[in-house]
Amino acid sequence: MQIQDIKEYVAKIKNNINKIIIGKQDTIDLLLTAVISGGHVLLEDVPGTGKTMMAKSLAKSINADFNRIQFTPDLLPSDITGLNIFNQQKSCFEFIPGPVFSNIVLADEINRATPRTQSSLLECMEEKQVTVDGNTKELDKPFLVIATQNPIETAGTYPLPEAQIDRFMMQLSLGYPTKEEELQIIDRFISSNPLENIKPVCSKEDILAMKEVAKTVFIHSAIRQYIVDIIKATRNNTSISLGASPRGTLAFINAAQVYAAINGREYVTSDDIKALAIPILAHRIILFTNSSKGNSQVEIIKSILASIIVPTEDWEK
Repeated sequence: MQIQDIKEYVAKIKNNINKIIIGKQDTIDLLLTAVISGGHVLLEDVPGTGKTMMAKSLAKSINADFNRIQFTPDLLPSDITGLNIFNQQKSCFEFIPGPVFSNIVLADEINRATPRTQSSLLECMEEKQVTVDGNTKELDKPFLVIATQNPIETAGTYPLPEAQIDRFMMQLSLGYPTKEEELQIIDRFISSNPLENIKPVCSKEDILAMKEVAKTVFIHSAIRQYIVDIIKATRNNTSISLGASPRGTLAFINAAQVYAAINGREYVTSDDIKALAIPILAHRIILFTNSSKGNSQVEIIKSILASIIVPTEDWEK
């Protein structure tokens, strides 16, 4: 597989998703970047904007195991990871795997479960394994969590633990459609649901192969320095109490390589970094509680990008 093959596979997946989702091309590009990178995605927006629909259309486009978990306040950790049940006929305990044993897991409305249940995904997301009663079981590759959540201000939600938020490579938002897009949504869904007709266009082996090829994308030393400067700026900002972690740095590097590859390039540019900075970093930073000047995480990342000199080089080898 070559870089151009990645671009072709991505075009097929995007064509499938575009049969369901109107517009949102930049968001779809970022979603596919995270998927190929092996990173988890958090889709946050108000109810009814198409978060679950996008996740399901992506899952149906890839010939891989898919499970959906509907998070509710009464959901238990064992409902996600599985548990050992005593088999009377065999006089021994048998492990019954939970829905997390899949390639793509849709954690729908993840912030409606209690923090205890949310934390059951910590080991799965970072180490790609599950430990139950002292026994550790590996998860199949690739393993991706695509979580949807309603804004924290919505009734009946719990904030995600910081450690779990940091495990999401990106946080994306769909937003409301334009007038023209909403008219297209009506035309598309008025008689049938096109999601029912989606067929896989690539396999999980293809996703793993694309991930390996993307690792060959060249990142100039000036681009690496640019990324580190942005990361360090989040740790030295007077409005931020907790900056981006080294995990965020590595996520940035991996995503930049894939983002360049899906655009058919063998090298990363400064524009790639600008496009990825907000979805990768904004959700990782925590602001001081008294930093109430109307600044959100997104606005602060924008200000950091504006304050750092953009390198200008020949980015090719």
